[in-house]
Parts: sequence; structure tokens; C-alpha cells
Amino acid sequence: MSDSALSHTRLLGSLFGLLQVASLLSLLLLLFKALQFYLQRQWLLKAFQQFPSPPSHWFFGHKVKNDQELQEILSRVEKFPSACPLWLWGSKARLVVYDPDYMKVILGRSDPKAHGTYKFVAPWIGYGLLLLNGQTWFQHRRMLTPAFHYDILKPYVGIMVDSIQVMLDQWEKLSIQDNSLEIFEHISLMTLDTIMKCAFGQQECIQVNRKSKAYIQAIRDLNNLVFARMRNVFHQNDVIYSLTSNGRTYHHACQLAHEHTDKVINQRKAQLQDEGELEKVKMKRRLDFLDILLFAKMEDGSSLSDKDLRAEVDTFMFEGHDTTASGISWILYTLATHPEHQQKCREEVQSLLGNGASVTWEILDKMAYTTMCVKEALRLYTPVPLVSRELSKPVTFPDGRSLPKGVIVTLSFYSLHHNPKVWPNPEVFDPFRFAPDSSRHSHSFLPFSGGSRNCIGKQFAMNEMKVAVALTLLRFELLPDPTRVPILIPRLVLKSKNGIHLRLRKLS
Repeated sequence: MSDSALSHTRLLGSLFGLLQVASLLSLLLLLFKALQFYLQRQWLLKAFQQFPSPPSHWFFGHKVKNDQELQEILSRVEKFPSACPLWLWGSKARLVVYDPDYMKVILGRSDPKAHGTYKFVAPWIGYGLLLLNGQTWFQHRRMLTPAFHYDILKPYVGIMVDSIQVMLDQWEKLSIQDNSLEIFEHISLMTLDTIMKCAFGQQECIQVNRKSKAYIQAIRDLNNLVFARMRNVFHQNDVIYSLTSNGRTYHHACQLAHEHTDKVINQRKAQLQDEGELEKVKMKRRLDFLDILLFAKMEDGSSLSDKDLRAEVDTFMFEGHDTTASGISWILYTLATHPEHQQKCREEVQSLLGNGASVTWEILDKMAYTTMCVKEALRLYTPVPLVSRELSKPVTFPDGRSLPKGVIVTLSFYSLHHNPKVWPNPEVFDPFRFAPDSSRHSHSFLPFSGGSRNCIGKQFAMNEMKVAVALTLLRFELLPDPTRVPILIPRLVLKSKNGIHLRLRKLS
């Protein structure tokens, strides 16, 4: 045999040997993954044995039709007391909780956010106050709390008024056409405008800025993409996800969001290079949100890193406008579908502001009936439908049932607020549930979560919701569009698949 033929034979033999080794390694890896899948599933089955649930497929889990997640969970609330397992797929499940006693137990602990769930949000908003855990979270929370002191929040009411009036002026022009209006996008731009001015010191009105609309669209895309990825077994791996069309869209939307926040940070840093501006900031009795971040010192004396700074800005930019926009949109929709309560709120607001008085912090406290309606709307349409925790140690609930360390618990605030054992006739809009003399469980109403990790901006959000309702009712009668009834979908915040459409009738 010639040398070339011999070399060729050896090469083929070597390649065949490599293929055999690769096949063996692949088979071993497959067996390892199968064993891992089996053991994890058996562990979860044992962990959930005290909590019955509907039958599920061994691999595909509980089959839920697209955009039927909320209806599916509510169908279980009456059948399975307090909590029920939800299987996403074979070895991925969590216990969904909708009982106030269970809520109180979990929110009274310091379990971390469920990494397997929230890791998909991290490339977008980073590890800021929403995603941090442990001592680092505590340091950031303590550092940012002064930004929400009532002395800071009081003058923000005037800024909210100005932003809302710009939106209502636009609505007035659009209402002449006598068509229904999709309000969520308008309200999102308005709440973004407000947060930019209040928390980040921006001066310009951004409600007519096309770049701001691009940011709003990016946030909408990210909401949808994160939720879809959480529920897709084939999109869990970062490398695989990055190769998909959804992965590429997610990366582009993250870039748009980061460009927006980077611009805000860099503008503020540039302003602080000016000695006059720096002196003005130092003379403030209390610093606003971005100033606190830029001047912050951690316990070791170091400043926030650029990565930490951007994470907090990205987090608050999203949390400060999108959740509030969801709340305001659903409140206005609820009032449109309950005209008698809308009129009572309008009469209350007219009695307080009818003589041309300005909306102030003090007047917001006097809007008793309107506040009751706002809270009842937040119960029906909870802006943040759920949060998840990963148990850092075993837990035993008041009824004696228990879970081991490592289980993911989802706190379904939406289901809690629609639980008939907690709220009789839960689908009925009844603001008197929140009358001053009413009594209820301390953890039966959690639109801003609860415990030490409750929403740091809840007072800011409540103020903006009440200002928006008051000023809108002074100018418009709100009517629903019966041809476009909202289809609720749970995302990071509660949205409608087909938008939220209202007809606006200008008041004389």
C-alpha cells in the first residue's frame, strides 16, 4: 500500500475514532440530563405532594392557551384552597399563592427573588433595587429611601399636573374626531415625562418626542419577550435564545432602553461639571433620585459603579412609568364602565377644584371617594400581577402544609384580589370595600406588594394616579368602546392584548 493511501486510511480511522468518542460523550451528556430532569421532577413532586392541582403532562406541564393565564389561575382559586402548583414543563414548577395568610408568611421573610425567573430581565434593567438580594439590596434600599420623603414628593404634584394637562390637551384635539382612543400609549408617554422631570431633573416635555415613543415601544417589546421566554422551554439557554428572532429583537430593544437611560445619566453628569449647578444641588434640602445615585457612597466609602448606577436608573425608569401607566389606564377604564361611580368622583373633584384651585398634596388627601375608587380599580386590575421568591429555607404555612428550601413560590396578587374567600363577589366593582371604617386582612390588598420589599415608590404612584383621575374627570366624560373590550394579559405589568380603548366626551 502506498504511503498516501496509508495516510488516508489512518486519517479516516482517526476521524472515526473521534466520532465514536463524541457520540459516547453526547450519549453520556444526554443520560446525565435525563437523570437530572428525572431527579428534579421527582423532588418537585414530593415537595408539592400536600398541594393538589389539575392533571399535567409529564413534559409539557399544565397546558394553558395563549393569553389565558389569568383565567386559568382564577379557575383554580376556588378548587384548591390557598395555593396550587403550576407546572411550566417537566422539571420546572412553582407554587402559586393567593391566600392572605400565605402571603403574610412569605412577605415576612427575606427570601431572594427567584433567579430562574428574573434572570431574563437582568440584561434589560440590570441588578438594581428590583433584582438585588441580601445585604446589597438593603444598602441600596436605605440609600434611595430619602428620595421618597414627603418633602421631596410634595412639589412633584405640580409637575404631575403639568404633564397630565399636556396629555389632556392632546386628548381634547383627538376627541373631536368622535372615535375611541387607545389610552395606554398616551398615558405611558405622560408617566415617562413625569418621572423624567421628577426623578431625573429633565426640563423638556418629551410627550411629543419621537425618540421617547421608540423607548416606550422598546419597553412594550421587552415586556412581551421576557414573558414569552419564561414560558418557552427551548429559550432558556442564552446562546440558543440569542440565535432566535426573539433573541435578536430582545437585544435590540435592550440597546434602545440603555441608550435612553445612558443619555439621562450623561446629561446629569455633564451638568454637575458646572460649578454653579453643583452648588445648587448641594444647597438642596433634599436630593432627587438621580442626584442621590450620583453622590451616593456605599458602606466601604466607594461610589456606585457605572453598572450599578445604570441598573438603578433602568429599574426606576421602567418601574416609575410603566406600572403607573398600567394603573392609571385601568382606573380610567373601570370608571368608564361604571358611570355612576365616575360621576360621584367627578362631583367630589369639582367640589374641591371647581373654583379654580390647584391640585395640591393636601387636596389629594381630601379626595376620599375617588381614593376608594382608585383602590378598588387596583384590586380588579392589579398593575403588577405577580412576583416570585425562591425559598432560602423551609417554610410551614398556618394550615400546617410545608415546602422545602429551593422551591419557587409565586405570589399572585391578581388571584388574591379575585379570591372569593377574601373578597366576596370579587368581580363586582364596589369602592365601599375601602371605606375608612372597613376592616380586612392586613395582606388581602397588595397592589404594591408588601413586607420589606414593597414598592419604594408607592406614594409617588398613588399621587400620580389620583392627580390623573381628578384632572381627566374635570375635562371628559369617559365611555367604554363596546367593540374593543380589553383582553387582559399578564406581563411584568398588567396589559391588554388589544389595547385599552375609551371614548372621550368633552365636558362643557
